[in-house]
Amino acid sequence: MKKYIVSALLLTAIAGVNTIQAQSVKKGFKALSDGKTTAGWHTYGQATAGEKWKVEDGAFHLDPSVQNGGGDLITDKEYTNFHLIYDWKVAPNANSGVIFYVKEDKEKYHATYSTGLEMQVIDNDGHPDAKNVKHRAADLYDIIASSSEPVKPVGEWNTGEIISKNGKLELKLNGVTVVKTTLWNDDFKALLAKSKFATWKDFAAFKTGKIALQDHGDEVWYRNIMIKEL
Repeated sequence: MKKYIVSALLLTAIAGVNTIQAQSVKKGFKALSDGKTTAGWHTYGQATAGEKWKVEDGAFHLDPSVQNGGGDLITDKEYTNFHLIYDWKVAPNANSGVIFYVKEDKEKYHATYSTGLEMQVIDNDGHPDAKNVKHRAADLYDIIASSSEPVKPVGEWNTGEIISKNGKLELKLNGVTVVKTTLWNDDFKALLAKSKFATWKDFAAFKTGKIALQDHGDEVWYRNIMIKEL
């Protein structure tokens, strides 16, 4: 118990760490980033992280001005039942996302989104894709629109949460539940049939997979990425 209290105090001493992350340390969450390197992550289908992904002030920063080394950043480890917490912010007009249950097989699946579900990260007011009602911040991308939009202005940090256990999925933004559904049942399959993924073989088919931060070609930041296996 003492080590968790100490860890929480250390977290709150770091600039920008919010209450949700500080409390989570005491509840058995583990950091997915050391805040200094890309250890534990790599570019999809590659051995290491691409050069566009920098680590600055404890955050992963996708810098689109870097000419080479792009691609989605993905965890080395796979997860089944989990509670993921992370902070994100975007530059004006930017688009990204957190993709989960990714099957990493570059020869069979060309991208993370070929198999993984996505919690959308986007500038709702600036990016044209956000005109689609199911492509806005915290939506289960192209499948379920968020029930409300507690998103903060561009340039400010948001806290996203993905909670998935035995098919029960909950998405939260800034402490507010915005999506609840049950994966893989008939109702969910009906939702998929109405989405752009209707004919995508093996999309959302895997119950264990990796977690990815999307390189959509725009500037985005992620920090305080923590997970608890359920």
